[in-house]
Amino acid sequence: MNTGVGHGKVDWDEDGALRAALGRTAEELGLVLPESDREWGRLAEYRAADGGWRVTVCPPDERRRTFEVSFQQHGSRLAFGQTGDLTEVARATAAWTGGAGLAETRARAPFVRFRPWALAHEQEPFDAVELMWQMKLDRVHMPPYDRFPRVHALLAAAYAQPVLRGLMPVNSHFDLWFSNTVDGFWETQVGYTVRPHDEGRYGVWDRGELVARTETPEEAVALVVAALPEGVRAV
Repeated sequence: MNTGVGHGKVDWDEDGALRAALGRTAEELGLVLPESDREWGRLAEYRAADGGWRVTVCPPDERRRTFEVSFQQHGSRLAFGQTGDLTEVARATAAWTGGAGLAETRARAPFVRFRPWALAHEQEPFDAVELMWQMKLDRVHMPPYDRFPRVHALLAAAYAQPVLRGLMPVNSHFDLWFSNTVDGFWETQVGYTVRPHDEGRYGVWDRGELVARTETPEEAVALVVAALPEGVRAV
C-alpha cells in the first residue's frame, strides 16, 4: 500500500497522523488543501472556503487496508471511494474542495465512485425529499450498508409507492418510518414503523404495538400505505 510520497510506515491510530501525512503528500505534489476543518482524532476532514464542499478521510485499520474517502456537498454525500494510495486521496481532496465537480474529481483520482443520481443532482438539484430518498437507496452500493440487503429491499419497496415517495424517509437502527415535514422530520412521524429484522421477518409497528409481521417488504409497505391519512405529503 502506498501511504504517501516517501513517508515510510505511519501509525494511523495516532491522532493527527493522517492529517499530517496528507499535508506532506499534498505539499510534495504541489497541491493546496484547506486547513483541516476540526480535530477528528484518526480522521481528517477538509471543507471548502464556502463551507458547502467537504471531504472526510478515514485511515486504514485492522479490518480494512485502504483509505475511505467521502465527498459531501451541503451535507449530502455524493461520492465515495477506497484507495491504498495517499497521493490519490490528496488529489481528490484538492479537486473537490477546490470546486471540481464529480466527473472532474474522478478524472483526477479514478478511485472516486458515484452513482448516476448524484450526477443528475449536481446538474439539477433534487428537492429535499427526493434527495433524501436517493441517498438512502444509494447506500446499498457503498460500505458498510452494502451488507444489509433486507434494509435496501425495504427502502426500494417503499420508494415504489408514490404516496411514500412524497414523504421523508427516516431510519434508526435500520427501522424505517416516514415524516410529513422536511425540517424536524425526526419529531413528525406519520403512520407505522417497519423493522426489517424482526424475528426473521418484516415487523410493522404502531407506537410500540405490533401490527403484523410479514414475509416480504412489499407486504409490510402495503400495511403502512393503507394506514396513512388521506392526502398526506411532506411540506
